[in-house]
Amino acid sequence: MESESESGAAADTPPLETLSFHGDEEIIEVVELDPGPPDPADDLAQEMEDVDFEEEEEEEGNEEGWVLEPQEGVVGSMEGPDDSEVTFALHSASVFCVSLDPKTNTLAVTGGEDDKAFVWRLSDGELLFECAGHKDSVTCAGFSHDSTLVATGDMSGLLKVWQVDTKEEVWSFEAGDLEWMEWHPRAPVLLAGTADGNTWMWKVPNGDCKTFQGPNCPATCGRVLPDGESSSRKRAVVGYEDGTIRIWDLKQGNSIHVLKGTEGHQGPLTCVATNQDGSLILTGSVDCQAKLVSATTGKVVGVFRPETVASQPNLGEGEESESNSVESLGFCSVMPLAAVGYLDGTLAIYDLSTQTLRHQCQHQSGIVQLLWEAGTAVVYTCSLDGIVRLWDARTGRLLTDYRGHTAEILDFALSKDASLVVTTSGDHKAKVFCVQRPDR
Repeated sequence: MESESESGAAADTPPLETLSFHGDEEIIEVVELDPGPPDPADDLAQEMEDVDFEEEEEEEGNEEGWVLEPQEGVVGSMEGPDDSEVTFALHSASVFCVSLDPKTNTLAVTGGEDDKAFVWRLSDGELLFECAGHKDSVTCAGFSHDSTLVATGDMSGLLKVWQVDTKEEVWSFEAGDLEWMEWHPRAPVLLAGTADGNTWMWKVPNGDCKTFQGPNCPATCGRVLPDGESSSRKRAVVGYEDGTIRIWDLKQGNSIHVLKGTEGHQGPLTCVATNQDGSLILTGSVDCQAKLVSATTGKVVGVFRPETVASQPNLGEGEESESNSVESLGFCSVMPLAAVGYLDGTLAIYDLSTQTLRHQCQHQSGIVQLLWEAGTAVVYTCSLDGIVRLWDARTGRLLTDYRGHTAEILDFALSKDASLVVTTSGDHKAKVFCVQRPDR
């Protein structure tokens, strides 16, 4: 096992560090904890040191935009019934991302290939305001923990934050090419990963900044750990293109654990998820593996591989393996189950207690994202065939599906009470579906 702990100070400029996991065989049970009273909003922000940095010169954006290539395996014609209740149609190109306001679940923010982002009302699709000023495809968007702020980020690395009630821009920053962006779950603190390997953290709107320097390759995915009340640490897990995984101490600015070599992945990371108390981490990669990691010790405590890859026949000379990768994953909040979605359309449900495959659910085309419904064992998936599906993870049975898009779904979000699913698509539209299940 090639694992190390590194400690380094937060840099004054875009430097970063590394993390590693060490786990413990006993941490397999998924426990739903009482979140308790929220931390003061400025708790983490007060720990951040003021940093002087030179803003990099703005690079010229790609005026041609980002055009999605046709996807193999996508059903040719998606014309058919439209099950949606509301359609938002102000985007003029593919809509890449969506997020719902966490406080009331009445607003959505969407971003697209048209270099635009909009905040709109779920009930009727009414536009509240446009998040103007982007000059490249908007690939990240999200509301702060209290729904007072909304952030948008484009591929060139321009991030903007808006006050929702006044509809005014209150902060902006130009980082490197953007890979991911996420708000801290309890504070007005924004995190982002960029193609130069840096993870950035800002207090918004005053702009206090820290950077965490990873390897010299893109920081492809990241997630703030929802630390339990017993933990005073504020941590984040970040995955990188070279297959390494790092857990960062956000207050101290150093990496707590680093997973690399055989402990890391053998290809770029694509996604990362945590369980409710932040004790377990699940990472996914283009190497088709999902790794279960103890956030406390940094050790790998489980590795999940799709059976379809293990049983793939030997290929003859000149033949190429069908591309497959882990695209999305997540933990069930009420049972010791994890779901992993693959590009080949496989949804795998794993039992964490026994680390065995429980169910394998097949889609007609690649899975883009999956989400667990809170408080149940129901998994939602969206895929390249433009369909949202609901699966019972206990039985592996398809409960229902929702149709209406005429192109691939690129992102989706689920309301807290699981009554609404909001999707974005290559058909230039976002749609709101009302979820009706007889078993609820």
